[in-house]
Amino acid sequence: MARIGILPLGRPTFDVPFAEENLARMLAALEASGHEIVGPGELLFDAPAARIAVEALKAEKPEQILILQVTFTDASITVEIANGFDVPLSIWAIPEPRVGERLRLNSFCGLNLAGHALGLNGRAFSYLYATPDSEDIGAAIDELLVGRRVSEPVPMVRFEPGTGAGAGAVAALRGARIGRIGAPPEGFDTCLYDPAKLKALANVSVEEMNLDTLFSGAKAVSDEEAAGVRAAAAAIAGNLDDVDQGELDRSLRLKAAIEEIKARGRFDAFAIRCWPETFTEYGGAVCGPVSMMGEARVPCACEADVYGALTTLLLQRISDAPAFLADLVDLDEEDDTGVVWHCGQAPMSMADPDTRIDATIHTNRKMPLLFEFPLKPGRVTFFRISQARGETFAVIGGGEMLKRPMAFTGTSGVVRFDSGSKTVLERVMGAALEHHMALVYGDHRDALAEAAGALGIPVLTL
Repeated sequence: MARIGILPLGRPTFDVPFAEENLARMLAALEASGHEIVGPGELLFDAPAARIAVEALKAEKPEQILILQVTFTDASITVEIANGFDVPLSIWAIPEPRVGERLRLNSFCGLNLAGHALGLNGRAFSYLYATPDSEDIGAAIDELLVGRRVSEPVPMVRFEPGTGAGAGAVAALRGARIGRIGAPPEGFDTCLYDPAKLKALANVSVEEMNLDTLFSGAKAVSDEEAAGVRAAAAAIAGNLDDVDQGELDRSLRLKAAIEEIKARGRFDAFAIRCWPETFTEYGGAVCGPVSMMGEARVPCACEADVYGALTTLLLQRISDAPAFLADLVDLDEEDDTGVVWHCGQAPMSMADPDTRIDATIHTNRKMPLLFEFPLKPGRVTFFRISQARGETFAVIGGGEMLKRPMAFTGTSGVVRFDSGSKTVLERVMGAALEHHMALVYGDHRDALAEAAGALGIPVLTL
């Protein structure tokens, strides 16, 4: 048996009591494994606490490091941990029930960000996504710690450029302009980009602005303009009176400000730093405005994800339909489904017609405007222009969005991937992909493969 050094990571904006319950179950499963477990038995909520724990753990001379990804966190401290130990590294993340409530942990997304950052840094790691009290958890932990769940690169294929819709969409994409408003949050390596590489790839340029450009623009919006945006939002969700009216007004003004920036700069898409400053400094969510802009065929990628904006713009043009940049937040091998989700900014044409679109608040930050609904059933295509492991390639997948109750608050959908949830997990973690994927309704895989050929990049089939 090995001496395993554990580091339990969490973030206080999630459900801390629930996280502590799950950590206790994880620790019990580890104790039952027979390995010697050393390290803190409580959640580490910030970088200073994690650094203190890392230094203390070094004195224990662990033979392996196991990060317990109890809630979502960014990847910055994970990279520090990886650099601090020259021993095998593993990450264990946990599912949470799909009961139509908030994402209380969002553990899988934390695993996703961590895997991508480690891949960029060339650091080998193993991973486990499993409930701590599942029947086979003992065997799964053993497999994890003996290196049988290692993240390994996934084979790719190349396609010819062709002369069809995909190649035409790439030709039309060249010369497009993306406005980046604010920088990605710390530890979101998934959202970083190199302007020169982007220009060489697709002849797409980016103009960077600070968040104050958006905030000052919103504050300058006239009452008449704001009333027009409110009328448009009321046509989508009839319960606008149910949320804080001052915060709602500030949120709606963000849409008018984005439209003004678009017109002034002739932008085709945006990558916007959506948190925390829109809440902490400005006082209203940009999610609802992003939903409305997406429906109007102006993609706005969250977390200042420039390649996410590029991805969504190309997918939108190939499909001639609004596209949704979403997080993959759960994979259930037994049910053979996954859940795609974001706070509340999917284009409203993606809503299940048998349900109501509601105006709501951000689950962590408690401010409007977000639109809440389950995604409608139907054929869907997934796409991402990825920079995982330092290489540029296209990720293309297909699946069927199922008619299921809303898995988590915000905008979410339960999907059955063509390749199966087990394979999707292996490919997402093996390739160390970004946490954002764009989706659109219909089957557009052939055109996207042709587009990848026109861009001169290989394809990973999701």
